[in-house]
Amino acid sequence: MKPKSETNIEKYNAPALSKGLDILELLATKSEGMKKSEIATELQRSVSEIFRMLAVLTERGYLGIDPLSEKYTLALKMFELAHRNPPIKRLTNVAAHLMADLAVRLNQSVHLAILYGSNILVIAQNDPPGNNVTSVRLGARVPITLTASGAALISQMPKHRRVEICAEVEFATIDQKRIFEENIHQVVTNGVCISPSMVIAGVQNISVPIFDYSGLVVASLTIPYIQRLISTNDPDLDQAKKALAETGNSISAQLGVGVNTA
Repeated sequence: MKPKSETNIEKYNAPALSKGLDILELLATKSEGMKKSEIATELQRSVSEIFRMLAVLTERGYLGIDPLSEKYTLALKMFELAHRNPPIKRLTNVAAHLMADLAVRLNQSVHLAILYGSNILVIAQNDPPGNNVTSVRLGARVPITLTASGAALISQMPKHRRVEICAEVEFATIDQKRIFEENIHQVVTNGVCISPSMVIAGVQNISVPIFDYSGLVVASLTIPYIQRLISTNDPDLDQAKKALAETGNSISAQLGVGVNTA
């Protein structure tokens, strides 16, 4: 006898929906897009099987197609739908003006990220008015172990859950995992972490967790801090750290929880 869960899956099987979701999930991992034939090969389906599905997804705005390369890519529809979700919408609405003010005061970029599987997903981003900016693209997904944001996001989780999430990251090196664990320890101990970027040389990532009304971490606020060589009045790293912690506390407080300033 088949397990009840398998019976239910078969009972409610929807092949067309499954094909559409397979396409969306595949293209979410391909920043350069894919041709129709490449998608069919990757999914082990015939071109005729996915042709109509691609047409519908494109017509509904979930996919875009480059007329020259004939490659399909994810459009912003999914991102827009996610932002209609009340918790995320409230989070970004609360953080918006505080992030904009912080970016101007520090002359540094700042971004807000949430956990997305074993990645961080950037859901809000502000650049400063000055030149020589280092920022993370809105909607970017980055493996969690490469980020200070990720350390802040999972810092309050039980250790076994942190291990499970990190194990999903492919190709993470021993050094990357060690640095990531050190970043988590910083957040747990100090409420904030400062760590050299594992992606761009010369950048110091500063990150703090954002809490909701129940005390759960729902996001992380991060500055990819850069030191400009031309003489400016930019705040130093310690000043940026303090300002980021204060802004993170303000966002958390507006979401309904009181947090002590780090």
